Amino acid sequence: MSEKIDYHKILKEIKPDQKEYHEVNELAVKLISIIDEIAANNSINAKSALVGSVAKDTWLAGKADIDIFIEFPLRTDEAELKEKGLFLGHKCIESMGGEYELRYASHPYVTGLINGFEIDFVPCYSIKDAGELKSAVDRTILHTEYVKKNLKEEQKDEVILLKKFMESIATYGSEFKVGGFAGYLCELLIIYYGSFNIVLKAAADSWHQGYIIDLEKFNTGTGFTEPLIVIDPVDKNRNVAAALTTQKMAEFVVASRNFIKKPNPEFFSKKIIKYDADIVKNGFTKRGTKTLLLTFTPPSVPADAVYPQLKKTENSLRKIVEREDFHVYGSSNWTDQTELAIILLEMLVWELPTIKKHLGPFVWSKDHQKRFLDKYGSKAWINGEQWTVDIKREYNDVKSLLKAILTPEKINYLKLGKHVKKEILDNVEIVDVQNFISSPKCDDSSLKFLYEYLNKSENIWR
Repeated sequence: MSEKIDYHKILKEIKPDQKEYHEVNELAVKLISIIDEIAANNSINAKSALVGSVAKDTWLAGKADIDIFIEFPLRTDEAELKEKGLFLGHKCIESMGGEYELRYASHPYVTGLINGFEIDFVPCYSIKDAGELKSAVDRTILHTEYVKKNLKEEQKDEVILLKKFMESIATYGSEFKVGGFAGYLCELLIIYYGSFNIVLKAAADSWHQGYIIDLEKFNTGTGFTEPLIVIDPVDKNRNVAAALTTQKMAEFVVASRNFIKKPNPEFFSKKIIKYDADIVKNGFTKRGTKTLLLTFTPPSVPADAVYPQLKKTENSLRKIVEREDFHVYGSSNWTDQTELAIILLEMLVWELPTIKKHLGPFVWSKDHQKRFLDKYGSKAWINGEQWTVDIKREYNDVKSLLKAILTPEKINYLKLGKHVKKEILDNVEIVDVQNFISSPKCDDSSLKFLYEYLNKSENIWR
């Protein structure tokens, strides 16, 4: 480890202490024992296994999500796997006096809150290799086994340093909301490069679009198109970094360069950002643009479904606005997942003249020319070799366009997720960002979203 920074001191702050370590592991062992006992008592052919960062001793202090997978034989019918897997999860949580809810990934699983810890109970098939794969979650036990076999004891601290660094610069997490590095990806990077410092140096010096890391030398990397390609060592046909966006990869590369240039322990803690309503208002005012927010209630669907739909809606709105000659400078989206969703459109051009130029056929095309002139007559004029006419613009300002398009008659021009579409039709409001900031709807979390939109690279500097 580098002599320029006291990693041991940092690790004391970000690693689970002995109390947390033993509490988490004792709970995990107890839950596995309960699951297996319930299965035996009910003649269910299943066994449980601890997976994820807790199983690999690579979790961050206070961030222990205990993942217990319930394995069924490959011959088990899928409906039976779901039914009995969920039954075992429910019964285990009930026996511990916890609260539970049903969630969905590639198939349903049970999440429980026990002793202050969030526990996931996930039914899966017991497989020996990726060739037996029936659902995406089936690989997880193979992932855990691979990391436990290949990650050296002293490298566990290196993984924790890497995860915390990524978390502090907002590049950690493979969920759609973040588009960053998964925990398993962090572990593979340490196995491949050896240490936290070498990972950062490699990213800073060598990484580029399409960079390939192939731990088991499967030579399947050229079949992928993502910005970073890390071939899954337990499945040669999977890119572990598939969820990583170019944006988050680039932010990590730049933050790595910044850290190498000037190692700073503050890179291992969340950056303290000072902002208030006046700072954010002034930030938008100084830009000289016009920023509109579409606000509505987010649909009651899982986060992994909400965020792709918001992004799809944002992109579709951009396209239709620009098709009408309004120019978008920037856009974004955000939700608190319960009360408020926002799609932000920052406009360079938000008002246009009454007239617009409508291009017709070339003068050499007699048939098309006749139809054009039958419609416009002497109002048409020749622009070079092409017939042209000035017509009245349907929408002179972008807000009028948005109001018109977000109606039952025209909303299908947009490409929206069905859940978002319903909420937009039911309760969308189009407000100027300045008015929103002054409204009761604007709380600290939405204000932070607006501040971070104005200061996009804040996290990668210390």
